[in-house]
Amino acid sequence: MTKTTINRRAFGILTTGAIVAAATSARAQDKKVLRFVQNGNMSILDPIWTTAYVTRTHGYFIYDTLFAMDANNAIKPQMVDKWEVSPDKTEWTFTLRDGLEWHDGKPVTSEDCIPSIKRWGARDAMGLKLMEFVKDFKAVDAKTFKMILKEPYGLVLESLGKPSSNVPFMMPKRIAETDPFKQIDSQIGSGPFVYVNAESKPGEKHVYVKNPKYKPRSEAPSGLSGGKVVKIERVEIIEMPDPQQQVNAIIAGEIDLIEQPPHDLLPIMKADKSVQLVDWNPLGQQFIYRMNHLQPPFNNPKIRQAALLTIRQEDYLKATVGAPEYYKVSSAAFISGTPNAFDTPNDLLIKPNFEKSKQLLKEAGYDGTPIVLMQSTTLPVLTNTAPVTKALLEQGGFKVDMQSMDWQTLVTRRTKKDPPSQGGWNLFHTFTVAADILNPISNTYMVAQGDKSWFGWPTDPEMEKLRDAYSKETDPAKAKELAHSVQNRAVETAQYAWIGQWYGPGAARKNITGWLKAPVPVMWNIEKA
Repeated sequence: MTKTTINRRAFGILTTGAIVAAATSARAQDKKVLRFVQNGNMSILDPIWTTAYVTRTHGYFIYDTLFAMDANNAIKPQMVDKWEVSPDKTEWTFTLRDGLEWHDGKPVTSEDCIPSIKRWGARDAMGLKLMEFVKDFKAVDAKTFKMILKEPYGLVLESLGKPSSNVPFMMPKRIAETDPFKQIDSQIGSGPFVYVNAESKPGEKHVYVKNPKYKPRSEAPSGLSGGKVVKIERVEIIEMPDPQQQVNAIIAGEIDLIEQPPHDLLPIMKADKSVQLVDWNPLGQQFIYRMNHLQPPFNNPKIRQAALLTIRQEDYLKATVGAPEYYKVSSAAFISGTPNAFDTPNDLLIKPNFEKSKQLLKEAGYDGTPIVLMQSTTLPVLTNTAPVTKALLEQGGFKVDMQSMDWQTLVTRRTKKDPPSQGGWNLFHTFTVAADILNPISNTYMVAQGDKSWFGWPTDPEMEKLRDAYSKETDPAKAKELAHSVQNRAVETAQYAWIGQWYGPGAARKNITGWLKAPVPVMWNIEKA
């Protein structure tokens, strides 16, 4: 055996050993990285400025909340350690728990929480109503602050523990004092993850690393409450708008989680041994469409009513979801099967009446100007809603100009109050998690305060009287009657349209465990074997 041969063999052994070691190291490192695809791309990072769910989910990575909703829809303390209510129920005192710290190392204080609540309260449906009852805030000391009310309000904790868009996330004072109608310029929070600006690029990926200084609560996680224990080192939100590419990537092991795979691709993943379907949001979602109350023709209530008369929910559900096991036809605004659910009379939203729609359009003087209907092409579950609306409206006598765009463009354009001819809009679709719309106060679409309302900006003093009455009512039976009245009023004025309930699992690799059941896909508690 020559010296050269021995050296070659030794080199081969060393090379093989190095490859094995490198592969083992790579696998060990990969266990610390979670790759997640949301239901759409994210370009806006301010969860108060927008209600987009991708941005709300980003908020749960880096921010924390005073209270949170558990898996049984009960409100539990989160950043708060204890709270007290005065005998007359007009003074609430909150004390923060120990160990709360911003990502820049500064302590979380009362002076941060007060402007955070105010900024959220200027944009969110429940926040707007709560702030109508707030007389003042007062910082008692670094960890304690008071909320002083003009009169008792029954939904204080429900408001501060609101689970989804908009969420009352706590932010540093400097950031929280940003005009609520302008986007923030910082991603410093106190939550379980830290946003890595240097490695994040909208359109490609967003990077988060475990916050080593975060102190979870001692309770077990439940829904959005309890201990937010992070068990991986890094999360990468991968921007991958093509659904087929998402499915191929999760089967190949290139990504770990898909928030909302299209229903028509679920059988492919069911059949693959490396993938599991996870029912992380069992309460489901609801499709809605929103009309612009400021611009013709939907500034005319009779024309809005004509639009409602064209709706056949099952058309939407078949076109977007397909399998009946994943959808439910329901004319209840407040989610079928929950305490405030009521069916809308006369089969409205279930069976269309095109002739009556045409009659109302004629009575209202509709001039045939096409409705500018915005269609999202990058949020798969919404892509087919606009073509259905176009077909139904046209059968009811409307003319429709359907304009296609990606979801982020739609989210930006829907903020514009300009006429459609100048970049505005008349109608668009979205969906909402059921947990957001269980009552008249949390339901963003029921707000009718003009400029303070959600996009579409309806104004209706009568609706606000009903919502006020609901917020003050302590008798459950009477509150339920008021919820019924709110729904009836929304139908009477055609404030918006709810067009069906649907359900959809997420997808995860089989080595992923701990995905919590909640209205939001959260990344704490998840392990990657």
